Amino acid sequence: MKTFKLENETKIESGFKTPDNYFDNFSAKMMERLPMNEPKVISIFQKRKNLFLLIAAILVLALLVPTLYNYSTTQKSNMDAAALENYITYQTNVNQYDLINVLETEDINNIKISMVIEDKAIEDVLSLNSNLENLILE
Repeated sequence: MKTFKLENETKIESGFKTPDNYFDNFSAKMMERLPMNEPKVISIFQKRKNLFLLIAAILVLALLVPTLYNYSTTQKSNMDAAALENYITYQTNVNQYDLINVLETEDINNIKISMVIEDKAIEDVLSLNSNLENLILE
């Protein structure tokens, strides 16, 4: 096998040669080839403009209805405690069992109040009230 030396072998020239001053006037030649008047571009939205507006309006309404519903229900449920207590107090047809059935665990946890009552306060209340049976039953 013959030894191959790159420096000694004849080189093959590439077939592409750029003419002299080709890039100097290249931009001028390209601008001459372009058409002078640009074609009119018709948008997709222009043909079906009414359809897209209708879809957008339906989408806005679909997103607005649940938001307004949630807003109206939260406004109704935000009664102050005094008004609610007065309503329950003056309604004769509401009894304790009806209230118990309606309460949820979250409501019961909100009702719980941690009060520390000293023994002296209890003794004072028991000594001042002569009807001990009612206090013990309550």
